[in-house]
Amino acid sequence: MERIWIEGDLMSIFSWIILAAICIVIVTSIIGFIRGGKFRFQVEMRESRFSAEIFYTLLILYSVVIIGFGLIYFILSFHNIMLVEHGELRQVSVLGSIIHTFYFSGVTLLTIGYGDITPIGIGRFIALIEALIGYVLPTAFVLKLVQHTARSRGNE
Repeated sequence: MERIWIEGDLMSIFSWIILAAICIVIVTSIIGFIRGGKFRFQVEMRESRFSAEIFYTLLILYSVVIIGFGLIYFILSFHNIMLVEHGELRQVSVLGSIIHTFYFSGVTLLTIGYGDITPIGIGRFIALIEALIGYVLPTAFVLKLVQHTARSRGNE
């Protein structure tokens, strides 16, 4: 009996460590995007007009946030903080749970949700943070582009 408790306690600690690591990756990606310059994946914003580099940077950042929050929802599902589908708590397989969490994460970030999947408990607060990021990222992108344009015109 004591061994089961210790294993469960270690899994809980491990889950929280993974959650913290995911949050760090998301936050550093967003801060790196907002600050501009070179990113870890060697993309540099050099032009004031639309370019493939800027598009790929934004696409990668959105992917990191969607996958990161999807993993957060998935890990929290092991701690009974779940997503409810159509008002019912459903038992799904691990693969089904992963699909639901990534779908919910993408829909929350990009559209503020359809209402078909609803978080419960602290998941609501996490979804609110993700929705806020979904609103702020395009604004930060435009502001960064305007600042970069102003700097390049000042150097001419």
